This record gives sequence, structure tokens and C-alpha cells, in this order.
Amino acid sequence: MRTGVIAKKMGMTRLFQDDGRHVPVTVLALENLQVVARREQSRDGYNGVQLGAGTSKAKNLSKPQRGHFGKAEVEPKAKVVEFRVDEDALLDVGAELTADHFVAGQLVDVQGVTQGKGFAGAMKRWGFKGLRATHGVSLSHRSHGSTGQRQDPGKVFKNKKMAGHMGARNRTQQNLEIVRTDAGRGLLFVKGSVPGHKGSWLLIKDAVKVARPDNVPYPAGLRELGKAIETEEAPAGLVEEAAVHEIPALPGDDEVAAIAAEQEAGAAASEAADEAAAAADAAAAADESKEG
Repeated sequence: MRTGVIAKKMGMTRLFQDDGRHVPVTVLALENLQVVARREQSRDGYNGVQLGAGTSKAKNLSKPQRGHFGKAEVEPKAKVVEFRVDEDALLDVGAELTADHFVAGQLVDVQGVTQGKGFAGAMKRWGFKGLRATHGVSLSHRSHGSTGQRQDPGKVFKNKKMAGHMGARNRTQQNLEIVRTDAGRGLLFVKGSVPGHKGSWLLIKDAVKVARPDNVPYPAGLRELGKAIETEEAPAGLVEEAAVHEIPALPGDDEVAAIAAEQEAGAAASEAADEAAAAADAAAAADESKEG
């Protein structure tokens, strides 16, 4: 198990395949993603890597935080998260991760805080249909109705679906596909939508339900000091070849005719079998009547 990354949600756009089909993607940016600390089994009881992303002014940090970043000899970070890793996936303090940590076609899990909707009614929050909009209801058409019982038990049970705060929950979207990476600009293009609003921080990890591809860098995709990033970029606006999915070809006229003939033959055989079984039952009934 290797480390995940911290990324900032920049917004949504779309890329294209060679055949003209468009792919909606969310753009995620890796900003100064560095290792701030490491946890070892012998000292801390587990193996982990603490990553920091973004930048923060020193005056906005507490004295212990400034000391923590100073010890690691990295600039102050806006977001710090710890990831559990295997012993052979530990990284050196100060190492910088790039977008090449993931590859095109790989599935990942994206975790973040959903957009907050404020105080919402039962119809918006839970999909209730509301009360009648005609006779018998006065100025409460969108209410959720009664919530309790009689004197016994005389209370509203916990987790009752009612109006209340909606959104702003920690959620994980699983098995999203990486369709393109741009290590030079530190960008990841993920197919589909992810939790959170623009500018929010997200955690991206290898999918737990799908095996990790063989060409994924292990223990991580790191930037080498003093060396420019060399990447093979796909043409502008197109997804990478590893993330292209072909549409299955439709059956031709001959295949359709053969399938129809096979289905008709099967129906005819089934009908003949039913008629034979009915005739046998009738003969058996006639023999029993004669014996009686």
C-alpha cells in the first residue's frame, strides 16, 4: 500500500477522444506537495507518511506548527494529511510528489467534504413529496408532516428524516478513472464529478476495490531535485491512449437475422415440447378413466 496525495479541486471541463466523443472531467491540482514527516513502526507503532500541500503564511501558524515545518525544512503548508503505507513505501522528508504518481486508465478513490446547502426542508433534503396542494392543507404544502407518536412512546426517534443541515459531509467517491495527467503543471484529470466545491482540498488514493496497475510508480511518483520533469503529453484537449474505451460494434444485418432465426427455432421447439407433454397427460388421464 502506497501513499495517496492531496489535491485542490479547480473545476470541471471536458476532454475528447479521437473519435470525437467527449469525456467530462474534474481538474485537480497538486500544489507543492511534499513529505512533512514520516511515521515508523519501531518508533510510532505504525508506518505512515505525513504530506503537506499548498502554502501558508508563517504569521498565520502557531509556534508548534512553525517548528514542525522548520524541522522538516519545508515551507509552511496550508493542508497537512497523514497516509498509512507499507514499510517499503516510506518516503524521505522533503520529497516532492508529482502528478505522475498516478497513470492514465487507473481507478482511484477521491475523498472530500461535499458542498454545504445550509438548512434545507424535508422535500429537498430527503425527496419527500410534501402535502396536498389542493384541499385540506393550509399554507404548509412543503412540510414533512407528523414526526412523533402518541403518549407511548411520546418522543421522536433518532435519525428521523426531518428538515435540517444539508451537505458539508465527508464523502468518498470510489472507482473514478484518471484519464490524463500533466506532471509539468501538476494536474490530474479525473473522469466525472468529485465531492467538494471549487478550491476545496481532496484526498486521492489508489482504489481499494480494484488492483493497482503494474505501471504505477512505486513507492511514489517523485520529483528529482534539479531535474526537469520529462513527460509524454497527449495532444491538447485529448485523453491519453490508456484511458480510451472503444464502443462495442453493433451487430450486422446477418447477425440480427441469425439471432432471430435461432430465437424462432427455440420458441417452436418449446411449443412442440409443450404440446407433446399435454398430449401425454391427456392419454394418461384417458387410461385412468378406462381402468376406473
